[in-house]
Amino acid sequence: MRKLTTLITLAVMICLASAPALAHKDHEKPLIQIAILLDTSNSMDGLIQQAKSQLWKIVNEFVMAKRNGVRPEIQVALYEYGNDSLPSKEGYIRQVLGFTSDLDKVSEKLFALTTNGGSEYCGQVIKTAQRQLDWSGANNDLKVMIIAGNEPFRQGPVDYRDSCKAAINKGIIINTIHCGPYDEGVSGGWQDGARLADGTYIHIDQDRAVAHIQAPQDDEIMRLGAKLNDTYIPYGRKGGEASARQATQDSNAASVAPGSMVNRAVFKSTAGYSNTEWDLGDAVAQGTVDLAKVDDDALPEELKGKSKKDKEEYVAKKVDERKKIQEKIAKLNKDRRDYVEKEETKMAAESGGETFDSALIKSVRTQAAEKSFTFE
Repeated sequence: MRKLTTLITLAVMICLASAPALAHKDHEKPLIQIAILLDTSNSMDGLIQQAKSQLWKIVNEFVMAKRNGVRPEIQVALYEYGNDSLPSKEGYIRQVLGFTSDLDKVSEKLFALTTNGGSEYCGQVIKTAQRQLDWSGANNDLKVMIIAGNEPFRQGPVDYRDSCKAAINKGIIINTIHCGPYDEGVSGGWQDGARLADGTYIHIDQDRAVAHIQAPQDDEIMRLGAKLNDTYIPYGRKGGEASARQATQDSNAASVAPGSMVNRAVFKSTAGYSNTEWDLGDAVAQGTVDLAKVDDDALPEELKGKSKKDKEEYVAKKVDERKKIQEKIAKLNKDRRDYVEKEETKMAAESGGETFDSALIKSVRTQAAEKSFTFE
């Protein structure tokens, strides 16, 4: 098994969505659902590391998607497979996280993954994810699985050909990422798996580290990203836990790679980073909570015992402050993207190859375009 220093930007994820098999009406938000199936056997430490470091970069690509002028709901699901610490009766497979739009939870779970052993059953994990997850029933929603690993695709008791055909019959595209040489992935069935489910076969050089391009705007974006946390108003049972998770994922992003914290700060400035379940600012702004009906016990100390007017003014001030910071980050990021894209073009021409994130973004963007999604 090969050591994968590869960047599993799975986060690719970022394609995100979920929603039970409901037939979504035209006026409802479009969905981009992505399930990430990650090999966590012994050889996958580099893969997991790259997933951690590239998550926010991937998410930022797909948060720009629109269909008919409407941004999609963004959700991600995460599975691990091939880890001997998982139950053998389940095929060494575990659903780490069902479809969620809370990307802080996705980051939290990624950072908690560990590697061990190695019995990688691709066909079985595809079958499991198809059956367990609440996939959309709407034909024009984008539904994608991303499966990454380095052992032969045909291992295990479930024939991958049956699993892939069953998935595409449900409208679920399968993109395969083989962490190793192109021809080895082809002979191992990775290309065939993608072909059977209308997906893209990608091979990556697991020994090629992802280079971070330092942009002039990075430091200021990170500073503003940290300031955003002060504009959140935790409330209810989930407030304290979620606020702590937010801070922890900031620290995780800062620790894993130079560019990860920048990309996380950018994501926090977008509409994709919505926290209505625990932040009064988002909840009131999006109409999911009536501030006058929130019990005092569920409010932070600074709002307890305050009049309705005082509460409304406090929340409005925080929301306005957040909006101004987000606008500053958005402006800085526009210049940053222009700078980084030029540098990446130079690097790609010099290296002659792609990394996981660039290859994955290309393939899913193409598939999204076929569902009438456009990107700014």
